[in-house]
Amino acid sequence: MANETDFHKTLLDQLLDSVYFVDGTRKILYWNAAAERLTGYSASEAVGTYCYDNLLRHVNDRGECLCTGMCPLAKTLADGRHREAEVYLHHRDGHRVPVRIHVAPVLDAAGQVIGAVETFSDNSAGLSAVERIKHLESLIYIDALTGVPNRELTEITLQTRLDEMMRYHWPFGVLSIDIDHFKDVNDRFGHGVGDEVLKVVARTMSGVCRSFDLVGRWGGEEFLVIVANINGAQLHDLAERYRLLVQYSDLLAEKERIRVTVSIGATLARRDDTVESLLKRADGLMYESKRAGRNRTTSEVSITAA
Repeated sequence: MANETDFHKTLLDQLLDSVYFVDGTRKILYWNAAAERLTGYSASEAVGTYCYDNLLRHVNDRGECLCTGMCPLAKTLADGRHREAEVYLHHRDGHRVPVRIHVAPVLDAAGQVIGAVETFSDNSAGLSAVERIKHLESLIYIDALTGVPNRELTEITLQTRLDEMMRYHWPFGVLSIDIDHFKDVNDRFGHGVGDEVLKVVARTMSGVCRSFDLVGRWGGEEFLVIVANINGAQLHDLAERYRLLVQYSDLLAEKERIRVTVSIGATLARRDDTVESLLKRADGLMYESKRAGRNRTTSEVSITAA
């Protein structure tokens, strides 16, 4: 029996999808190698804890915590039904990772639910762009610190989107994103920790980014997102998703959880725009978010609604 159990564990460790089992009390009994790779948490850290200990801190795209009250796994333990969801887990390094989860009940011989198994896989749109990223790296278009496109590539993409809009009437928008109180992080913890914060923010936003959009580092603590084929309301909603998921990311440094927020300006490109006028408008809206208290999105939609 022991050999059979070992065989099954070895087999599960070969899967590309992440897998973990819980018993009826939601205690984690098994955590496979793919789960270790995707989450950063080793099996020794996960096994023996309870999923409601909030190790992965699942949130939805509105930033709502699922582990306390809306947990798909807990619901499956209660009613024995299969469930699927798209959520964001918290990586051990602090950033958010988009995943698609599937929860299935584990039944005993009498058909009673005695546990559950959850499988989850990386849902990053960026996975479809792996080859493109490798090519861009060879052209030195990737920011060395954060791993996202650098300012040069971002400028090229912005001009390309403007040209396409003029020629084909394809709409697009821009998000100007600035980390709030970033100087305070550097002053308190040092520039090394500040660099790690930049990486966490960049990774979180890259996970939200669709394959045909671009998240670029504009300079310092500023990022620019170029969003294709979108209207004003959708752009505002997407900006809010970026903002909330950064807010619910963190970094452990010097035994302290460091959390940052971002202020965002969101604007649609206009047919009379230049790169300079578009950026000026996006920056102006971002600074409105700063003046209004930070950790918020300002767009033409939000101004009209106000």
